[in-house]
Amino acid sequence: MTLSLTPPAGLRVLVTGGTSGIGLAIVSCLEGFGARVHVCGTDRERLGAHLAAVPGRTGTVCDVSDADDVARLFAEAEQSLGGLDLLVNNAGIAGPTAKAVDITAAEWNETLAVNLTGAFLCAQAAVPMLTASRGAIVNISSVAGRLGYALRSPYNASKFGLDGLTQSLARELGPDGIRVNAVLPGFVDSERLARTTAARAGALGISSEEVTGMLLAKTSLRTMVSEEEVALLVAYLASSAGHNISGQSISIDGNVEYL
Repeated sequence: MTLSLTPPAGLRVLVTGGTSGIGLAIVSCLEGFGARVHVCGTDRERLGAHLAAVPGRTGTVCDVSDADDVARLFAEAEQSLGGLDLLVNNAGIAGPTAKAVDITAAEWNETLAVNLTGAFLCAQAAVPMLTASRGAIVNISSVAGRLGYALRSPYNASKFGLDGLTQSLARELGPDGIRVNAVLPGFVDSERLARTTAARAGALGISSEEVTGMLLAKTSLRTMVSEEEVALLVAYLASSAGHNISGQSISIDGNVEYL
């Protein structure tokens, strides 16, 4: 086998939560390597704008926590792509920023439903197509999937669960030639981090700038990660150079030491 560091042209990809942030960066990166990408998002207007802007990109409005929506998503993706080589489970929400005693059951359930159950439902729906292509799944987790995170217990639990799901699926699907990995970004310089930083600042009664300083102080390299760096790691895992990588939770975080 001739190994390459980039995905093959024509790779058929489905990216959930692909209309903003890390998801959009992954979509753009893979398309840059010649992939055909189907995306999903919950905002019909935003999704429509993204599809209109890029000829050939297809998509579906979908709530990944809804099994019927997921079934429709994969039916439309199969129709658009003719199969599937890579599923990127990126859809997720931040959930509440509060002490555990103040978090409602509804907030807990919503966070787990989107971040964990959604990834399970999508992986489940993807397996028949990925078995045919001997494809791959990349779950976008978080540094919060390996470190405890005060004031973010639903998000924290969902990401630990996603890493466990990654390892379980890797063992189960490996004999069918399907690779399953998780990517764990650290503090990503993004609009989403700005929102969660502001929420944490409010919970702690300090400024957003102080929270940002606290985050960087916990990172060995004292840097944030870009969305493009995360996307390129996904691209590597989709390449032939990554054909023996499975069951791994790979951090890209400047070495976050604690949360």
